[in-house]
Amino acid sequence: MTGPTTARDLFQAAYENRYTWDAGFPGYAADVELKQGEEVYTGKTRISGDFSVEVKDIGDEEVKESLYTQLRDVVTHRKRNAFEKAHGANTFSLGEQDETGAVEILVQGDAMGSNYKVRNKQISLVSRVMGRMAFVIHHKASLDTGDGYISSNYTAVFRNPQTNQVIRQMEFEDTYEKVGDYYVMTRQVVHTNEQGQKSTTEINFSNIKLLQPATV
Repeated sequence: MTGPTTARDLFQAAYENRYTWDAGFPGYAADVELKQGEEVYTGKTRISGDFSVEVKDIGDEEVKESLYTQLRDVVTHRKRNAFEKAHGANTFSLGEQDETGAVEILVQGDAMGSNYKVRNKQISLVSRVMGRMAFVIHHKASLDTGDGYISSNYTAVFRNPQTNQVIRQMEFEDTYEKVGDYYVMTRQVVHTNEQGQKSTTEINFSNIKLLQPATV
């Protein structure tokens, strides 16, 4: 039995190997604690079955907004989306293979100028340009759920696409645990270096409870 050979097949196999929540995902609620230096904030979060996000009981609007954005990112990566719907209009071609065995996947037709690398049926690199910001994400480690992989350690480097100057570097350490039938994030640690200014943010989710599925 031979594996996928074309750029499209390689990328599709890795894309469909990501762990995503199925159509029966009911959503969940959790308590949250966010630590930034000496500051500690607590509140409540909720991702509903329709993938809407809610953060409440946090007085600091900037912290509340950053938590909301973080949970929206979680939804983006866990929400199931058919390959044809997400990438059907794109054209894929093979690039170089690096020393780690990762194969470059070049994309035409993507509005954000995305390119990827794939290794062992996992997307190991994402490169995009979004307006005045370009970024490259390197995936360093993953969790095998048995139903697909979840990236658990990855770095992101943001640059000015005109000058190639590094604006910000970040490293993420994500912890997922199984609650009921679903893997959900229980912890995230983010190390940020922004032009020499270093900081660490730690987010912990506790008392995680799946919501009751909506009745039809």
